[in-house]
Formats: sequence, structure tokens, C-alpha cells
Amino acid sequence: MKLENFKHIDENIVLKEAPMDKHVPDDFYSTTNHITKVFHKNKWIEVKNQRMDAIIVIEGEIASCRKLRDIKKGDMVVCGDTGVKIIKDKSIDNKDDSFNFMNNYVSSERRNDMLIKDLAYDLFYNDKKLTLVAGPVVVHTGGDHYLSQLINQNYIASLLTGNALAVHDIEKNLYGTSLGVCAKSGKVTHNGYRNHMRAINQVMKYGSIKKTVDAKALNSGIMYQCVKNNVPFVLAGSLRDDGPLPDTINNIIEAQEAYNKHLQNADIVLVLGTMLHGIASGNMLPAKTKMICVDINSAVVTKLSDRGSSQAIGIVTDVGLFLNLLVNEITKLRNNIDKNNLEAKLATY
Repeated sequence: MKLENFKHIDENIVLKEAPMDKHVPDDFYSTTNHITKVFHKNKWIEVKNQRMDAIIVIEGEIASCRKLRDIKKGDMVVCGDTGVKIIKDKSIDNKDDSFNFMNNYVSSERRNDMLIKDLAYDLFYNDKKLTLVAGPVVVHTGGDHYLSQLINQNYIASLLTGNALAVHDIEKNLYGTSLGVCAKSGKVTHNGYRNHMRAINQVMKYGSIKKTVDAKALNSGIMYQCVKNNVPFVLAGSLRDDGPLPDTINNIIEAQEAYNKHLQNADIVLVLGTMLHGIASGNMLPAKTKMICVDINSAVVTKLSDRGSSQAIGIVTDVGLFLNLLVNEITKLRNNIDKNNLEAKLATY
């Protein structure tokens, strides 16, 4: 299907009734993540809550995307592709106009420093905020120090992650280790393998991460900064979790809904070192939302785009280094303004 205005005469969409909960007619229309309009009652209306792999439901004059599991018996769903128009965002750089799953745009020769400068400019001058989708590698690579600064400086809108990042961040700030490895020396510590469980145990004692911070038992780190700066976070549970922390959402559907709530309002989505959470987040986003994926493994960066998130920009580099460079670029912009203000003030004397 070409992502362009259809040239045939406008025809109203075909609507059919869902015969039961979580089930629709076989010829249902399945959405892409691109802006979509439907011709209903002789006029074009834009579909709300755009995302890929959804059903279009019509309620009165409103068309919206709905997941199959949320379909109720009697819902009026769009079937076939008559009266459906997909509009591609021209700002998305792609090789052709068709929606595909294996159509990535990741260059190993792209200037990463220029991309980081552009991102810093967006954050500092355009008041954009990052919806962060991150894995525990942020902590393991030392990126937690820089991420904590970004949170404290009000550049993070929300943190979407799993149990592991929170556990290892808390472990590092309570015991100085990450997965038992000393944060200062990089050496494995004696009995350090126990520290992540000790961290979970401490949070269990107080009942939540916020209560641990409020009790002054946790005084630094990513999760500490989230609590202190009222930055919402979502910890999505998985089969491999230790503990998990009391804040972790173990019902995967509830976790997905919690992610989606923040992603739908995102300015820029930044994925750091997490393939599964990154792909899941990409599937929930409309194509117009800017998405940046950073990973040391180029295959991870490519895979996100391969799963239909054509707007994703890939940066192949170390996550800790990326965060360091981003903070440095923002600091340069701030220092440049301070310098110009000082020069202007001196010129008045």
C-alpha cells in the first residue's frame, strides 16, 4: 500500500460490527504507524491514537485506533481499505513510500557527534523533553551519572524501563557496585553478587522506591532523581526479574498500557540499550514522533527500524559515552549563553 493520497473517487469506509469481545471480522483493516484518515459520512476524519497493528473503531464522528484485546462486542470496525487514506510525514527520511517491516535506515557512517549536537539543541533551545526507554546497561556503562544530571536539569519527561535498571541503580548508590562490579575500580568485589538482592531487600523494607527516598535511605542515582524531580517512571516486569521491586508492574498488559500513556505524549523518544523495550515502544508510537535508538550493537539499532519504526534514527555507540557527550553539549550551549550575557553586560559599562 502506497503512503499517499488515493486518486480514486472518495468512498465511505466499510463498517462491520464486532461479533464478540476481542474478535473482529476477518477483513478488518490493520493500521500502520503513519497518519491515517478515513472517509466517513462523506467527509475525511483523522484517526486518533495512531499506532501500528491496531483496529480502527468508529464511534459517532470519531475514529480511533484500538488494540484487538480491547475490542468489545458491537464495536463498529473499519474493514477493507476502501475510504482509508494514509499520509506519510515528509520529514521522515525513507527510501520509498511504502510501509514495510524490513526497510531500515541506519548508517554506520553517520556523524554521531552532529546528531548529538542536534539533540542537545532541541532540548536546550526548543524546550523538548526526552521520554527515555532504557536498559540496565545505562548503569553498567557509567551513564547513570549523566542521566541523573539530565533528570535534575528537567530534560526527562518520563523513564520507561524494567526492574533491572532500577535494581542496579539502587545497588550502585547503596553499595558502590553494579552487578557486583565496583563502580570505581571496575573489579569484581567479594560477595558483590549479593548486592543487587540486598538493594531489593532494602526497598522492600520501606515498601516502594519513593518511600525509600523519603526515608533518606537512598540519596543519589537515577531513581532518586526521578522521585525528587517528580519524573514519572514505569518498571515493566519480565520472567527473569529478581525480586522484583515493589514498584515493578508484573502484569504485562498493565505495563504496556503504562508505557503507552507516556509514549503518546512524547516529544522525543530516546531508546538506550534495550532492544525489547525499544521495539515495544516503537510499536506504540505514531510515525510523526521522533525516535532515537542508541546501542553498541548495530543489529539492535537496525532491528528497531526493521520492525516498522521508520522514523527511528540509529546511533551505534556506547550508551554511557552517548549520555556523557549529550550532557557536555548541553553544558556548552548553556555556557555560551552565559558568556554572551556577560559580554553584553560588560558592553553596557
